[in-house]
Amino acid sequence: MKTKVYIDGQAGTTGLQIYERIGSREDLTLLRIDEDKRHDLAERKKFLNSADIVFLCLPDAGAVEAVSLIDNPDVRVIDASTAHRTSDDWTYGYPELSADQRRAIASSKRVANPGCHATGLISSAAPLIRMGILPADYPLTCYSLTGYSGGGKKMIAQYESAAKPEALCAPGIYGLTLRHKHIPEMQKVTGLTFAPVFMPVVDDYYKGMATSIMLQNRLLPGQPTAEEICARLQDYYKNEHFVTVLPYNPAQPTLYANALAGTNHLQLVVCGHEDQTSVTALFDNLGKGASGAAVQNMNIMLGLDEAIGLE
Repeated sequence: MKTKVYIDGQAGTTGLQIYERIGSREDLTLLRIDEDKRHDLAERKKFLNSADIVFLCLPDAGAVEAVSLIDNPDVRVIDASTAHRTSDDWTYGYPELSADQRRAIASSKRVANPGCHATGLISSAAPLIRMGILPADYPLTCYSLTGYSGGGKKMIAQYESAAKPEALCAPGIYGLTLRHKHIPEMQKVTGLTFAPVFMPVVDDYYKGMATSIMLQNRLLPGQPTAEEICARLQDYYKNEHFVTVLPYNPAQPTLYANALAGTNHLQLVVCGHEDQTSVTALFDNLGKGASGAAVQNMNIMLGLDEAIGLE
C-alpha cells in the first residue's frame, strides 16, 4: 500500500520544492487540497488526518495550528517551520548528528526539520563539541552566506524584479540584532553554553549556502592544528552519504556558496593553519537546508533508503 503524503502549505517555496522531489514517486500518494480550500480549516483538518506523513510548510503560528488539528494518532509530522525545533516533544531532524539521532527520527511521530543556517553551524560545531575539540563554553562566531531563495516568495520577487534596487546587487548583512530565529536551535543542538555570535548575509544569487565558524586554536584543548581538526571531522562523518569532509588543503582556493546548489549534499571544508581554523559548510539552502532534508527525514521515518528521490 502506498504511503499517503500531505503537504500543508504546498504553495510556498519549501512546499513546492518538496513536491518537486516526491511528486513522481510511485511509492507515495500525494493528497492535494483544492486551491480554493487551502485556508478552509475543516478541509485542512480532513487532509491532515487522512495522511500517513504530513509536511508542514507554514509560518510558525500556522504550524502550531496545524498540529492542533491532528487527532489521528497514526499521523506522522515533519515541520519545516521554526515552531518546534527546540521542543523536547519533537525530534530534531539532523540524522547525521549520531546513530542515536537517526534511530530517534526513524521512530518519531514528530520531527522538526532544521533551519538552513542552523544546519550549517550544527554540522561543524556539534561534532567538534561532542569529540571534545571545541569547549562548550567557547565564544563561537559564525557568518552564513545564503542565496535569496531562502527569503521566500516576497524576497524572490524583489531580487528578480526588473526594477530591482541597486542595493540588492550587493551582499546584504541582516539579523543585526544578533537574535536570529535559528540561534536557539543552534545552541540547544550543539550544546553550546552561550549563544554564538551569528551574522547572516544574503546575496544576489538564487540558492546555495556557505556557513563558516572561526576558531582560535590556542583556546582549544591540546591546541590542535587545522589539519588535525579536519582529520577528526572526516572520521566523524566517514559513514555518511550526504555529509562529507573534503581533504585538508593548506592552499584551499576560493569557496563559492552555490557550489552544491541543486543537491542534498553538504560538504565541510576546513581551512587554516597551526594557530587558526575555519570550518565552512557548503550546501543548498533549499536542499539539505530545507526541502531535501525534509524528504530525507521522511525516507528515514518510512524505513527506506534515505537517498531515494534526492540524487
